[in-house]
Amino acid sequence: MSPKPSTTAILSALPEEQDGLIALLHQPRRTTHAGREFWQGDLHGQPVVLALSRIGKVAAATTATALIERFGVSRIVFTGVAGGMGLGVKVGDVVVAEDFVQHDMDASPLFPRYEIPLYGRSRFTADKALTALLLEAADSALRHINDGDDPWAFPDARVHHGLMASGDRFVSGAQEVQQLQSALLASGHPVLAVEMEGAAIAQVCQDYGLPFAAVRTISDRADDQAHVDFPVFVREVASYYARTVVEKFLGLLSKQ
Repeated sequence: MSPKPSTTAILSALPEEQDGLIALLHQPRRTTHAGREFWQGDLHGQPVVLALSRIGKVAAATTATALIERFGVSRIVFTGVAGGMGLGVKVGDVVVAEDFVQHDMDASPLFPRYEIPLYGRSRFTADKALTALLLEAADSALRHINDGDDPWAFPDARVHHGLMASGDRFVSGAQEVQQLQSALLASGHPVLAVEMEGAAIAQVCQDYGLPFAAVRTISDRADDQAHVDFPVFVREVASYYARTVVEKFLGLLSKQ
């Protein structure tokens, strides 16, 4: 008799992304814990727990901790949207994280800017094996989406792999982006995308020794147009991307 598969946590940033996954769950069970809803069930033969990270680093860290402590998950995968910052990263592209930095961490002069106090590092690395599966899943998902006749397909969309920056601020101004990018680059952090949760979850997973990987659909260029059609993009594009990537990922995971 083969051993029961370990449980994968799928964290979503927004309800629109989570709803599509909940609808696919087999034998869904809802649990309320720490003021949050967690959905347990099976997807593609894999036991999963679905949850919303909520917005911001503290809320996301709380959710990740609950998944580990209360539900005993074996890995965490995050799906969401982000603002593109790196050269060539455009709307409709997908970024799979290689590592994470907190762009609003500054404990200087006690510690170098961006360094996490008492950790001796400024970046937390995504799990390599889990990230490799997520990269393959994202590439397969983009091909699947762009080979169809979906009106929201981005024919030139591509998958990127690199550094993500997280902070408790919705970065939405061209001047702010330029300043942020310049400061990060000066410290050796060439960021591809900016969001609000990933680095916090990565730090929690580092503390617990748990594999973590994240994928983000680029919804804007994190500039003065960041707010344009954002709700439409999330509802029509990001939710579809997230569902497709997760399904591809779980299919690959089931073959491990």
